[in-house]
Amino acid sequence: MKRFLLVLLVVGLFAGIAYASEKDLAVSLVDKAAALAQAQGKEKALAEISTAKGQFDKGEIYVFAYDTQGVIVGHPKNPKLIGKNLLEVPDPDGKFFRKEIQETAKAKGTGWVDYKYTNPESKKVEQKTTYLKKVGDLIICCGIYK
Repeated sequence: MKRFLLVLLVVGLFAGIAYASEKDLAVSLVDKAAALAQAQGKEKALAEISTAKGQFDKGEIYVFAYDTQGVIVGHPKNPKLIGKNLLEVPDPDGKFFRKEIQETAKAKGTGWVDYKYTNPESKKVEQKTTYLKKVGDLIICCGIYK
């Protein structure tokens, strides 16, 4: 029984470390995309953010961007979303998470927002948390699936 509990503790510890490192990766990717936007301009940054398998696309962890009105302006996984305002489209539980992203960006400049979203790798609806940072008239985001 003690071994079983020890195994559970170790597995839980590693899962927590992996989750923490994924959160760190999300923050790092957003910071890099923000730095690119500030150094080389919004268009260059959005082109790179929208590049599938580019420097901001790490499989399940990828950067995407909104303008301050809630229009998706950069996305590497689903380019059909670019140009669409989905503020009024909730997650499967009815949460208007894009509005929360927009409000958090305006009020705080950075933050985390939790919601459910279809994972483009697994194709399943999963719990997701997204880090965001407002840079000029962009809201640069990167989420991780829990």
